Amino acid sequence: MKDYDNAVAFLGQWGRFQLIFFFLLCSTIVPNGFGAFTLIFLTDVPSHQCLVSDTNITEDWHKSIIPVKMVNGKPELSSCSRYRLDVVRNLSALGYIPGRDVNLTDLEQENCVDGWSYSKDIYESTVVSEFDLVCSDQWKQPFTTLIFFLGVVFGSFFSGQLSDRDWKSLLYALSVPSVVFIPLWWFVPESPRWLISQGRVEEAEAILRKAAKWNKVQAPNAIFEDCSVTKAETHSKEQYTVLDLLRLSSVRVTTPIVCLMSFSLCAGYFGLSFNVAQLSADPYISCFLAALVEIPGYISSWVALRYLPRRLSLIGCFLLGALPLFFIQLVPENLSNLSLTLELVGKYAFTTGISLIFAYVAELYPTVLRNTATGICMAVSRIGSCASPFVLNLRVYFTYLPYIILGSLAVLSAFATLFLPESFKQPLPETIQQVEERERMKCPCKSRNKTRLPVRQQDSPL
Repeated sequence: MKDYDNAVAFLGQWGRFQLIFFFLLCSTIVPNGFGAFTLIFLTDVPSHQCLVSDTNITEDWHKSIIPVKMVNGKPELSSCSRYRLDVVRNLSALGYIPGRDVNLTDLEQENCVDGWSYSKDIYESTVVSEFDLVCSDQWKQPFTTLIFFLGVVFGSFFSGQLSDRDWKSLLYALSVPSVVFIPLWWFVPESPRWLISQGRVEEAEAILRKAAKWNKVQAPNAIFEDCSVTKAETHSKEQYTVLDLLRLSSVRVTTPIVCLMSFSLCAGYFGLSFNVAQLSADPYISCFLAALVEIPGYISSWVALRYLPRRLSLIGCFLLGALPLFFIQLVPENLSNLSLTLELVGKYAFTTGISLIFAYVAELYPTVLRNTATGICMAVSRIGSCASPFVLNLRVYFTYLPYIILGSLAVLSAFATLFLPESFKQPLPETIQQVEERERMKCPCKSRNKTRLPVRQQDSPL
């Protein structure tokens, strides 16, 4: 059979068929942004203190029952403790004045046994305030909110049981546009290239003839020559599975590297995205700026895909995303706008990298493994996105620890990218043999061994 690209050249590069399905597939991505980034607001932690509903204490003790702690050199009300209520009640009944008759630092403290009161300056309620996922339960936040998010989306949509709580109404509203795209499962055609690799030549030709009709061009009588031979050869070939991504020597090194790259990019992208609520006093402004910076990120990825080598582009994205994360801990506290700018630069770099990585993965693998490799790559990237909330929670040990981890992953991925083959301006590989013929960076020690071996053989008397 002749080359696939030559066989379908009669369709043209950008006809009506390609235009319609391109924008249809693009539209399916729109609900993803709503669904993912509502977690920024749904799981935000409002300012909170221990709930004190006892009416048997004076107003002065109501104001003083929450201890004051120094946080980063600034006094703040404690979020997870209060002075023992029974002691405070007795002191209040005796008429003692806090701070004058009683030294508050000498009083014993207790946990928020009666719950918490949450500020409603920004949110009416969030998942965190609804289920009290604070203090000792803060490590349950990432896992609980992700599971809760999926459950409420489907539960609220099918049951229709809504209340006046904003976060539930928001989830319900987001479930509707996702369902609208389900009919596309039957409307969007399968990839003809993949159908041919599976021996389903007639189905591939039917799709291409339909495309030719939409593009108003004449399809040849035989789009794929030697169809019977193609089917026989395809069915006689070994069926490849996910295990072949590690079994075959030509892709054995490629697979773990692209998985590391995908994990790092998604962890960095979602980590900085979920962290935007902490960037300024107004989380809505922060989220808007973080979303706005994605526009030049996607434009940059389009330019890079057209004009720049893949490895160079991705290495640049990793380094540009890592450096601001390392430098942000050097910024003084009074320069909050500079910290915001550094985070946005990192977000821009990871956004560009995510757009590049999936195209690069598709170019690295042959047709028989392309879908499998892309699926594994996306699955690993989602593990990175799921891990990002847990990484952000490490700030309880050290404020800048999440930045250091995400930056280190990016630097490691940039180094690993050097060992991948370049695919820029090269045709998509159809077979395993074509992948093996691509050049990639080799270990210098192996190169020296290969060049010295013939010399030793010539010097040998044998």
